[in-house]
Amino acid sequence: MVRVRLDGNQIHSEADFHRHLAALLDFGPYYGHNLDALWDRLTTDVPRPVHVIWTAARVSRSAMGAPAFARIERTLRAVADQDVAWGRGDRFTFELA
Repeated sequence: MVRVRLDGNQIHSEADFHRHLAALLDFGPYYGHNLDALWDRLTTDVPRPVHVIWTAARVSRSAMGAPAFARIERTLRAVADQDVAWGRGDRFTFELA
C-alpha cells in the first residue's frame, strides 16, 4: 500500500493542497490543480491501494477556511466511497489527523 502524508502545517490554501498532493502522487505537469482534475486523477490514474493521511488537518481548515476545506474533503470522500461502491479490493482511503 502506498501511504501519502500531507502536512497540514504547510497547507494554507486550496492551491497549497493541490501542489503538495500533486507532488506526492506524481500527477505530472498537466494536472489542472482544481477539484475536477483531482477527481479525474484519483479515480482513474492513481494505482490502488493508496492511503492519504492529512496531518494537522485542523491547521489547514483554519488557514484555508471551512468552505474550501469541506470541498476538498467531500471530493476525497467521494473517491473513497466510489471505490467501495464498485467493490474494489484495493482502495483509495484517507484520514484527517
